[in-house]
Amino acid sequence: MADLVAFVLLLAVVAYACAGGTDYGAGFWDLTAGGAERGKRPRWLIDHAMAPVWEVNNVWLVFVLIIMWTGFPVLFQTVFTALWLPLALAALGMVLRGAGFALRKPSRRLARRRLYGAVFAIASLLTPFFLGAAVGAIASGRIAPGTEASADAWAGPTSLLFGLLTIATTALLGAVFLSADATRFDTPDLVGYFRLRALVALAAVALTAVGVLLVTRTEAPHVWHGLTHGAGLALVIVSAAFFVATGLLVQRGRVHWARFSCVGVVGAAVFAWGLAQRPYLIPTSLSVADAAGDPQTLTWLLVVSLVALALVAPAVFLLYWMDTHGELEPLTESDLRRSGPARGEATDGD
Repeated sequence: MADLVAFVLLLAVVAYACAGGTDYGAGFWDLTAGGAERGKRPRWLIDHAMAPVWEVNNVWLVFVLIIMWTGFPVLFQTVFTALWLPLALAALGMVLRGAGFALRKPSRRLARRRLYGAVFAIASLLTPFFLGAAVGAIASGRIAPGTEASADAWAGPTSLLFGLLTIATTALLGAVFLSADATRFDTPDLVGYFRLRALVALAAVALTAVGVLLVTRTEAPHVWHGLTHGAGLALVIVSAAFFVATGLLVQRGRVHWARFSCVGVVGAAVFAWGLAQRPYLIPTSLSVADAAGDPQTLTWLLVVSLVALALVAPAVFLLYWMDTHGELEPLTESDLRRSGPARGEATDGD
């Protein structure tokens, strides 16, 4: 039963990595879009693409936290005690990111729009980094039940490279999905704009992934063994195949299909990491069996999880489908070409 609940936990992590990662990636490209005039068109696309779905992606994070807290209380206590600082910074980033995104568009003054936009974009960079750093600390086994909070627990090379890899993968997801959105909205210049950035992000993912594998070999030998043997190795190969397919699809302009292969890259990689840690939740100090809660609690948690997935998954799928098919908020070329202030907005001094 504990292994099954742990698998559900891994599924939720994969869902958040793919769905939430796409939103973080959009924020990354918002940060690098340039000044107000230069970055106007990319930011318009980012706003319109994210607005219908950005909040729903946090459902998977809530799901992860509930399963950890209820099903594996020792894991929850250990992680949130030893890694409270990076996790607190990540949580703060989520709050600031959401506030910045929500307040930027209705703000009437240019200075305030720039401020809220900067908060949104910078938080979109820092939040995935700290989440990735926490994952790296877990994978390296630097924490264990009873570990006190300290910089040594999460500031090592494994955490640093995991954080950088997380940023790179979110940038890849964001660029690929935004390129597909630009195609849907018939804005060819933005298609090329984000296709180029998707190829750059692919290179960044490749470099950071190699760095992660190299440091894992020495810093996290248990995970290294899992990634180079059995199911972990098979999933690494699957992720690499999706990676190559994503590069070819983006290069040939098939960005619609590149979305699926890009999700495959991230999903397979996260699955590989999860399976590489077996039978541990924290290598090599906390196994799934030792971290599990009461068997009756696990049974009910599994039942509730299945019911929740049966109710939530179709609704989320419908939302994504409606968004990608232009059923929620149409974006016209005139919106992107507008040279004056947006509707309902005024410049400084009004």
